[in-house]
Amino acid sequence: MPVLSVERVSVTYRSKRGAVAALADVSVDVPSGEIVVALGASGCGKSTLLNVMAGFLKPTTGAVTVGGLPVTGPGTDRAVVFQDDALMPWLSAQDNVAFGLQMRGMGQAERRDAAREMLAQVGLEAFAGHAIHEMSGGMRQRVGLARALAVKPDFLLMDEPLGALDELTRERMQMLVLNLWQRSGKGIFLITHSIEEALFLATRLVLLSPRPGRIVQRYETGFARRFLAGEPVRAIKADPAFVAMREELSNAILAHEEEALAHVG
Repeated sequence: MPVLSVERVSVTYRSKRGAVAALADVSVDVPSGEIVVALGASGCGKSTLLNVMAGFLKPTTGAVTVGGLPVTGPGTDRAVVFQDDALMPWLSAQDNVAFGLQMRGMGQAERRDAAREMLAQVGLEAFAGHAIHEMSGGMRQRVGLARALAVKPDFLLMDEPLGALDELTRERMQMLVLNLWQRSGKGIFLITHSIEEALFLATRLVLLSPRPGRIVQRYETGFARRFLAGEPVRAIKADPAFVAMREELSNAILAHEEEALAHVG
């Protein structure tokens, strides 16, 4: 099974105001069948790391590989789910999902069937012909998930896709992500600002320091698999082990922020 591997990656942005180090010597693997979540304070380089993995951004130093082969740009082995859903409002839900398949040369009937199948997987088969503006935020994010999965990537890269949703919709989407992951067996890399979301979704979690982002702690978590084994989501999030780990992560993020501020001062 392929592994998406980031090896000693650093990223420095250069402008007229000087150089800004966004990432420093970051190494992380995303194996197939795992959900790796990056967590950290705003500005820690999470989005930069995802953009490097996606091939949108070339690292200043280090390398990214998939199955041992270098990543030199975007590829069909990696699909991105964006924070703002990035859907085309003039197309229907079905046509949005089918768009990537059309770009790959798939015939009209085949891509229509594939799009409907993916919409069914996210619970939106009945809305295939609906315009995007007729859909709620949660529904649009489901369309975005279906579009990403339709091209059958090996890895799904998720850029804070649930951040704008209300609490109840966000939790439903978290459960949907886990169910889709269980069925697909894909490797997922997700970035989030929510400690609770990170803990619930991750099988592996990495904590990034404030800029320049470095991985300062790594965790193995089992809450996602407990949910998929049938344990209710509310029971998991109320579990003392979950609460204790949430507090541990919160304290760690605050400690690293304070350390960074003291260093600047």
